[in-house]
Amino acid sequence: DGKRHILGVSVSLSEHEVHWRSFLQSLVARGLNSVQLIISDDHAGLKAARVAVFSGVPWQRCQFHLQQNAGAHVPRQEMRREVAEDLRTIFNAPDRHTAETYLAITVQKYAQSVPALADWLEKNIPEGLTVFSFPASHRRRLRTANGLERLSREIKRRTRVVSIFPNEAACLRLISAVLMELHEDWQTDRIYLTIETSGSSLSPS
Repeated sequence: DGKRHILGVSVSLSEHEVHWRSFLQSLVARGLNSVQLIISDDHAGLKAARVAVFSGVPWQRCQFHLQQNAGAHVPRQEMRREVAEDLRTIFNAPDRHTAETYLAITVQKYAQSVPALADWLEKNIPEGLTVFSFPASHRRRLRTANGLERLSREIKRRTRVVSIFPNEAACLRLISAVLMELHEDWQTDRIYLTIETSGSSLSPS
């Protein structure tokens, strides 16, 4: 229906792969199927669980996180804006071929002056280009995990009044209530993605 849906919630003491895998497997057990794209950062635990449970499903590495991660490989503060602009040029390309061309130019640009950055860009940026396989009208929504980040911030804001939860069940009850409210808000909000009735427009080309 083009609306966003919260599919599940769980509480764990860490973000290790075993916890992520258990959560993703619970979604599959409840009927989740035909997943066409997964959008996330490069968190090791989530990555391992994603590969184990949804092997073969295309992955879009969050472009916002890629921008942030690139900063760790920029040796001088004054270079950060230039590198950020180069990445925006790649991510805002009209198609994947053009994006890959811009990436090759950018890698070459820094190959001599900042080889560590050039190597990192060449290895990591392609993981943020999967979105080019999807309709152009959907790319702005699909290229980052910003929506999930906003959801996480809202949960933290709403639960901040409880400094310590007595147990996991209490934490789960409160967060579930918050998520149910947000989910209901999404259902009355405007369409998030316009999907053709044939169901083909979200499929990668």
